[in-house]
Amino acid sequence: MSEVRREGETIVLPGLVSAHSHAFQRGLRGRTHALARAGEGSFWSWRGLMYRFAAGLDPESIFALSRLAFRELARNGVTAVGEFHYVQHQPDGTPYDDRVVLAESVIRAAREVGIRITLLRVLYARGGWGRPLEPTQKRFVDGDVRDALADVDELRKRFAGDEGVRFGLAPHSVRAVPVEWLRAARDYCDEHGLPLHAHVAEQRRELAECLAEHGKRPVELLADEGILSERFVAVHATHLRPHEARLLGDSFACLCRTTERDLGDGSPDVQQLRDAGVRLCVGVDSHARSDALEELRAVELDERVRAEGRALAADGTALLEAGTNLGSAAIGQANDGDEVVLDANDASLLGAPDSGPALTDAVVFGADARAIREVRVAGESVSLEPTTEERDAFDAAVAQLTR
Repeated sequence: MSEVRREGETIVLPGLVSAHSHAFQRGLRGRTHALARAGEGSFWSWRGLMYRFAAGLDPESIFALSRLAFRELARNGVTAVGEFHYVQHQPDGTPYDDRVVLAESVIRAAREVGIRITLLRVLYARGGWGRPLEPTQKRFVDGDVRDALADVDELRKRFAGDEGVRFGLAPHSVRAVPVEWLRAARDYCDEHGLPLHAHVAEQRRELAECLAEHGKRPVELLADEGILSERFVAVHATHLRPHEARLLGDSFACLCRTTERDLGDGSPDVQQLRDAGVRLCVGVDSHARSDALEELRAVELDERVRAEGRALAADGTALLEAGTNLGSAAIGQANDGDEVVLDANDASLLGAPDSGPALTDAVVFGADARAIREVRVAGESVSLEPTTEERDAFDAAVAQLTR
């Protein structure tokens, strides 16, 4: 189990893990709320804005956006990230001469910052059941699943010598891929021992389309196809029935509460997931916020709001385990030597107990990110503040993509 300890005037905890990230979306923070204020806001209208933003990405801008996003995660205690990467090709869908140049740019951004990364290469085949591709989706799509798997083979070769880089597959969702692609992803991950992630039951429309196409709900389909396993991560798992939580079993559910709040996704039944033995981890998703401690505490606090009670799903110790060891397992990463050092004299930690579960509760439920003094990855200290060059490159990328 993860532990929190005092060392003189500091409090030390293991490095935090964000198991689900779309780093380029950091450039959209604060830019999507006007539509909602006009009464036209939904997940789907937000997605349209995001797609238009993504349409202009190139290797330089995705690097600049990702580097700033990862630097901010590090500033808030994250030492490893699972990057759910789905922008693969040029805007018209034509592959770059180097098919993996965008993925490599994202990986390079994380390693320049100094954090670990698992690149979860997304599989995307269609606009949805019975839906044509939208023009802005073309750059996400591969004509053949074998092309995507070959890209992962190439990336694994290029980064074979970097212990901080891992890979996995991510069928985007049951609406975005046919069953044959799910099976191909399952087989590839089984063969190579890689994590397998997918968005699951985030939106009610996803449930309706899955029922219309397959006569089953998403988790039912995944279970019947043998997709669920101890290496499968169901991202969001928002709209599940009790039997679906039981079907997940010892799979992971990655909850992304700050994004799920921001997009109005709904709130998962965390008690139900825990009772079914599903292992929990957390992710920053759209980077609406980059506060890793807030992601953790929100799992329990939002459940209290949903169910109108207290201490319902997870205490501080269980939440810290979700944000550290379980997060690392979900993305196939090690966390040896990854630590976050807090200033015990920060106002948010004054009066915290000396040790034990009560100290962990004080950190998880009360610590402010400003208390973070140092972040170490594999024992090496990571710079927590962006350089002037990083800030300028980020600003230039946002200006380019929003003009």
